[in-house]
This record gives sequence, C-alpha cells and structure tokens, in this order.
Amino acid sequence: MKKLIAGVAASLTMAGAAWANEDVTLQLKWVTQAQFAGYYVALDKGFYEDAGLDVTIKPGGPDIGPEQVIAGGGADVIVDWMPAALAAREKGLPLVNIAQPFKKSGMMLTCLKESGIKTPEDFPGHTLGVWFFGNEYPFLSWMNHLGISTEGGDDGVTVLKQGFNVDPLLQKQAACISTMTYNEYLQVLEAGIQPDQLVTFKYEDEGVATLEDGLYVLEENLKDPAFVDKMAKFVKASMEGWKYAEEHPDEAAQIILDNDETGAQTMEHQVGMMKEVSKLTAGSNGTLDPADYERTVDVLMSGGSDPVITKKPEGAWTHDVTDKAGLE
Repeated sequence: MKKLIAGVAASLTMAGAAWANEDVTLQLKWVTQAQFAGYYVALDKGFYEDAGLDVTIKPGGPDIGPEQVIAGGGADVIVDWMPAALAAREKGLPLVNIAQPFKKSGMMLTCLKESGIKTPEDFPGHTLGVWFFGNEYPFLSWMNHLGISTEGGDDGVTVLKQGFNVDPLLQKQAACISTMTYNEYLQVLEAGIQPDQLVTFKYEDEGVATLEDGLYVLEENLKDPAFVDKMAKFVKASMEGWKYAEEHPDEAAQIILDNDETGAQTMEHQVGMMKEVSKLTAGSNGTLDPADYERTVDVLMSGGSDPVITKKPEGAWTHDVTDKAGLE
C-alpha cells in the first residue's frame, strides 16, 4: 500500500512539473542571428525554464512571414516590425504589441560615395535597393516625406527590389541599398569596401524611424488571464536574456552559433552584430513607449495617396503584459 501511495505521489509530482512548464512558441522575423540574441540567451541560460516555460524558437527566413505563421496557429508570439504589424492589423489580422525590446531602429540606406549622393536631396535620378515583404513601408514613407517619386525618372528614384544581401551595391546595380546597422552594413565592410567610401543615412537621424522587433500576439488571446500571465513570464525572461546579451556579447554570439542549424554564421560577424544590436536595445526594459508608437503611426500615415495605414489604429498595443511582468 505504501508503495502504491508513493507511486501515486511520484506521478502527481511529475504531472505537476509537466503542468508547471507552459509551452510557448516564438516565431522570429528572420534567421537565427544576434538580432534575436535575447531569446536564445534566455533559452540557453535557463531563464525561461526558471520562469516555468518550455519555449520553442522558430527561425524565420525569406519565405516565412511571421504574421501568416501566427494567423495559422503556428506560434503564440512573433517578432515583427511595427509597420508590417500595423498594416496587417488594418487588413484584418488583429496583432497587438505586448512588448518592445528594441528602442531604436537599425535601418538605413548605405550609398557608394562615388555615386555623388551626399544628402537625401541627391537621391532623384538614382536606383535605390529596397527590401519588400513589409520592409518597404518605412522607405516608401520616407520618400513621400521628401516628396520624391518612386516611379523613376530624373525627378524620382528607381526602386530595385533588393534581395536579402548586399550584391546590388557591390555590383554597382544600385547607388544605395537597404542595410541594417547590425548586419548588411557589416557585410559591405566585410566585402572590402571602406567606411570612407560610403555615405549612410540612418532612418533615426532622418526623423522617419519606425519601431522594429517588437513582440506581437493575437488580440483575442489577451482576453485569457492565463495567457497574459504566461506572456508576462515570457517577456520578463526574454528581457533578462537581452540584458545578459548586452553585457556578454561574445558569449551571446557563441550561443547564436550553437543554435544556428545552417552553419552559415561566423563568430566575427555575430559578435559585431551583437554589439550593434545592443545599441538598439539599450535603455529598453521591454515596455513600449507610447511616444515611439505615435511617431511610428505618424510616419506610416504620411504616405500621401498611398499610406501604409489609412487611419490611426485602436487597441494595437497594450501594457497589460509588461505591467504584469513588473519590468523595471
């Protein structure tokens, strides 16, 4: 009888342990790299496990849209840029920002100095490389802000649909290309082009920056207190991961390499990326600043006859999760 009771007790203990570890599936916006170091660090260092979570991180890629993944039930939470998330929301997918680890934008245009471009006023008459799949929104808003047509011609710019590489600049197919401070810009330098051969325009400096790499969930799930509680644990542990990554860039880069199943990443590039990403997450505790949100909305609505969003969103963000997480 004692053995039976002990067996039942052991089963209950195991069941309790299994119940305590809640499943969370995170869909990334892009491939495994230091852009997402905070999540991989939180997983590797046991921050998620300590919070009672069993987290699965799903890498993204050129054929993976986070919005489609979460709409199809393939993720609980996604990493997305706010322009894409708000555009999706207006089109009927009710995404809500629950946290904002990235305080600043890393997006910029990188131009060859030999093109003669010194200021944004020099863009007309040139070909500019632009990412699409939702990443074109900040660029199009910027061009509208400048009053520059994207239909080509001497008074406008010719838009080259840029792949997720820097080849158009290296091969001089475009005077400028889209780059992130933490990735493609480093790739240009690694290809042998010197910084003094380049002219860069950061969206932050141009006053047209929009929020990137926020955490988004489906609105209906936030009606469930248990889901909000689970997301609060997830966000808090994720921010622990981010702050650890900021302070230990070499270790964070190694964790990325350990999780990169493609084997495509290098230690040198990931360390460089981690140091640049840290500049974007610095000062953020994960709580969305409403002023940053409003700035993003204003930029997205300034698209003239073709704005990214046509009206101010309602209910597109919440502090419920970060408040519950008790972030400081």
